[in-house]
Amino acid sequence: MSSAMENAIEVIPEPKHVNYQRSITLDDALSLTKFGKVNYFLIIVAGTILAAVLLETLGISYVIPVARCDLEMTTQEKGVLSAVSFAGIIVSSHLWGFLADTRGRKKVIVPTLFLTFFCSFISSFSTNFWLITVLRFFAGFFISGSSATIYAYVGEFHNRRNGSRAIMGASFVFGIGCLMLPAIAYFVINQEWEFTIPLVGMVYRPWRLFLVVCGMPSLVCGLALCRFPESPKFVFMQGKKDEAIETIQWMHKLNTSGKEAKLQIVSIIDETEAQQTKARRKEAGATKGFVALMKLMWNQTAPLFMTPYLNKTAIVCVLQFGIYLTSNGMYMFFPYIVNRIAEIKMDRITACNAVRFIPEELAAVNVTEVLECDSQSQKLDISTYEHSFILELMYALGFAVIGLVINAVGKLPILVFVFVSCGVSGILMVYIDVPALVIWLYLILLTCGFCISVVNAATIDLFPTNLRAMAVCISLMCGRAGSVVGANMVGLLLDSNCELTFWISGASLIGCGVLSFFIPNIYKRTITEPRVSVSSR
Repeated sequence: MSSAMENAIEVIPEPKHVNYQRSITLDDALSLTKFGKVNYFLIIVAGTILAAVLLETLGISYVIPVARCDLEMTTQEKGVLSAVSFAGIIVSSHLWGFLADTRGRKKVIVPTLFLTFFCSFISSFSTNFWLITVLRFFAGFFISGSSATIYAYVGEFHNRRNGSRAIMGASFVFGIGCLMLPAIAYFVINQEWEFTIPLVGMVYRPWRLFLVVCGMPSLVCGLALCRFPESPKFVFMQGKKDEAIETIQWMHKLNTSGKEAKLQIVSIIDETEAQQTKARRKEAGATKGFVALMKLMWNQTAPLFMTPYLNKTAIVCVLQFGIYLTSNGMYMFFPYIVNRIAEIKMDRITACNAVRFIPEELAAVNVTEVLECDSQSQKLDISTYEHSFILELMYALGFAVIGLVINAVGKLPILVFVFVSCGVSGILMVYIDVPALVIWLYLILLTCGFCISVVNAATIDLFPTNLRAMAVCISLMCGRAGSVVGANMVGLLLDSNCELTFWISGASLIGCGVLSFFIPNIYKRTITEPRVSVSSR
């Protein structure tokens, strides 16, 4: 056990020992730790890490309009910069999933959090488009390691009953963090100060500070997790039973504040899954160097695309692709479309007619955009923040509700309800011509992101521990690919065939709702378990 864990235990008085003389399963052992400070702390940190992903990927959308003069970006370059973080996530997802499943969850999460902050900090000093693009790519590359692995890390500190609820609790914290994004952008970017750094010939403006602020959650979470142990389930599956028992005892002591007798576990049952993991490690360890690395990566990935996991992998990948296609792809054009509807100020107009609308006084002339790099170009319109705030508030409330009901109603009803509601809203946007209603339908369409965490929770239930992080990483990699496809699809079709854009988005979500019925074991609900004791086994 690490010295940090020993120090944490020494703070609490040593109570009387109580021995459980019979072997128990790891799930029962985790149940004996109670649900307390360790669990709540993990949920908060996990939610903050998920919020950091949003800040690193979508926060740049607030920077691009105000940094265009400093970085001298063309419209095409703005598009590249807006998507480059997702590209970094896609490229690295497979690598981080492999390392998390073979080297450890914490060994991936903590270093990548620090590296993400470093990239964000350095990118704030960028003086040209190419430098900031490379740095934002690596920010996405590193944050990917934390974003997917944290689901497995948190889930493995909980028993089966509380695993999904803990993940949804983290999603609620994520929703609160998302709510802060437009507020942070407003209070940081819309300032009027600036100063020159002669050494690099650069003017440091508020948008540069905003990039640093977006990286701060990564730094804070990395520091917070330095004192935490590796997931007890992971170390158990690696054959380190004593270390797993020590972690469980540490959790119990902190959760009960030392007021209960010290938890003494004789042994944890070595289940089939752990035995298979040990066999794979022994086989992979027979080779050294680069060949061993490739063999390990292949052995870790190939099972996901073979029976009995192929259909599970395909389903969760398609679902995540469909979710991200809309939740991120359509989001990139959310401020533009809503702003078009608002500035036209007509009582009756559809979203697509608003996009195509050209005022009469400009219809007969050739209008050329002139970029004026004055103080106003360094600020964003207040309506951008208002609409973003409403959307993030909906996410925060939605995650709270889902976290409360997921164990009671199950994952399937939540997935079907959200997918179908959002899909129908997207299709209705083609026909509804009441501007206020159109905006609300757009907001509902974008809340399909609720399903990301629900699908992740289902993914964790579908795969064994040794494949779990890889499965989540692969599915999220497909999701991020959906973001890139979605954003480019909207950019390609919005002007030429706007209605088709919303039809594709809405129909794909309804299709995801239908596909949800085919998730294995999705009909099972988590039921309240009786009190766990060794004597009852």
